[in-house]
Amino acid sequence: MIKISPSILAADFANLGESARRAEQAGVDYLHMDVMDGHFVPNITFGVDVIKAVRAACNVPLDVHLMITEPLRYVEGFVNAGAHILTIHAEACEDVAATLRAIRATGAKAALSIKPATPAEAILPFLELLDMVLVMSVEPGFTGQGFMPESVAKIAAVKRILDEAGVNIPIQVDGGISSANVGDVVEAGASVIVAGAALFRVDDMAAAVREMRSKADSQFS
Repeated sequence: MIKISPSILAADFANLGESARRAEQAGVDYLHMDVMDGHFVPNITFGVDVIKAVRAACNVPLDVHLMITEPLRYVEGFVNAGAHILTIHAEACEDVAATLRAIRATGAKAALSIKPATPAEAILPFLELLDMVLVMSVEPGFTGQGFMPESVAKIAAVKRILDEAGVNIPIQVDGGISSANVGDVVEAGASVIVAGAALFRVDDMAAAVREMRSKADSQFS
């Protein structure tokens, strides 16, 4: 069974609390929250206070994706604000291992993300410190981008690395995911699906979640 993590970046920012509750009522597993600093990626979104506000608005675990340079400085703040999972970028840290250890020391789950141009092998030195791997299927920074088909091969490569190492952790995929391509990424090995516009920008979010689960779960039948 896959897990679905709608990206709140595609939600109505004037009504984030209502958007979070809408996702909760639709039966999602996590809420994906993209924190961007305008340095690592060319966009600025939100910080600790917004995480805290969304945490107060719903009971869905928060899947916080730190698209920021040197996230080690902010680990404790985001976990205290309510992050259940903290994802950092392999490309954004001077000391990836120390940052992952710091996340785990707080009791939160630690995940590592790789950009489209970063090879799957970049995760190899950190396998024992990971609770999840995130494969970006668009260039990080903005919502609404088109899915990069070559990401399917990247997911499969990450899955092979994990299987060969005997590491049983989920692979998350983020960027341009919809019911049209979710089957492909799940077949390649992804089991946590981030989707923005495909879920938040439809009239019936619950129906969209059901359709995505159905398309994904058909890969296991």
